[in-house]
Amino acid sequence: MKTNNNTRRQFLKNLSLASASVGLLPAIAHSNPGIKSPLECNITTLDYYGEGPFYTPNPPVMINNVLAGENEPGERLILSGQVRNLDCSELIQNTVIDVWHANDAGQYDNTGFNLRGITYSNNQGFFVFETILPGHYPNGGNFRPSHIHIKITPPGFDTLTTQLYFEGDEYIPTDPAASIRSGVFDATHRIIPLFQNYEGKFEGTWDIVIDGEGIVGTNDLHSEKGMIYSASPNPFSNQVEINYGVFRDANISLFVYDLNGRTVAKLEEKFLSSEKYTATWKVDSNLPNGYYFIALKVNDLQVHYLKVFKKS
Repeated sequence: MKTNNNTRRQFLKNLSLASASVGLLPAIAHSNPGIKSPLECNITTLDYYGEGPFYTPNPPVMINNVLAGENEPGERLILSGQVRNLDCSELIQNTVIDVWHANDAGQYDNTGFNLRGITYSNNQGFFVFETILPGHYPNGGNFRPSHIHIKITPPGFDTLTTQLYFEGDEYIPTDPAASIRSGVFDATHRIIPLFQNYEGKFEGTWDIVIDGEGIVGTNDLHSEKGMIYSASPNPFSNQVEINYGVFRDANISLFVYDLNGRTVAKLEEKFLSSEKYTATWKVDSNLPNGYYFIALKVNDLQVHYLKVFKKS
């Protein structure tokens, strides 16, 4: 059952205001929801409600990383992130990411597989999918906040079942699951900010940190680090300027990957001292439109990334 239009509009308005306020802040790590600090390694927690009553086994694989068809009513939402092991020192590839959620009216498809599907992390641990912002629905005497169910299964490891929530939702404080702030069901780092991109679609970044084995392993995550401050323009067409920082003298590499994890550009591979730097990516004219990930490696450890979009 759908909540009233005023509630829905207010939720989206809150998200838009949060996005607008971001643009007024200084260009620091947390001023852009698309940028995550390399110091963050927040282990993904279980959700108090588990998979809930609406899970349907054996969902199909998403086509072109799209969960909601183009005619699905609702605000478009793009979610992306990276899957890492428990100390964030390894990237986990081929992780099964099983997603399902309610439609814009707060209703689940329990006879078919609408808004239900699977995607996988690529060989750099990245994942991305497009869907719609789920609607609220009644839960006892209140409404559940907008949320997305996710079952995460790294190769050879147990499945973790959880839910993702969104900042600005008025029902989070009163929700028995989303309001938990400690313990095994702590939802703190599963409530993510959203911002609107140039197409008016909402975007969010959520990194999954889970028990598993990956690649690019090192236990020295916090001794030598750096981060990408910005990549502009975004979206881009033929050139991107990337501003990044190196926090300690180290061997630095700056790569660009496509959605399949293939390397499409190598921008930097050198030893650099602690300083801020700028790199320019001159884009191949034959590069297809779509999402790409710019990744910064410090001493062969990938410590930071930023998602960008190419358009004609």
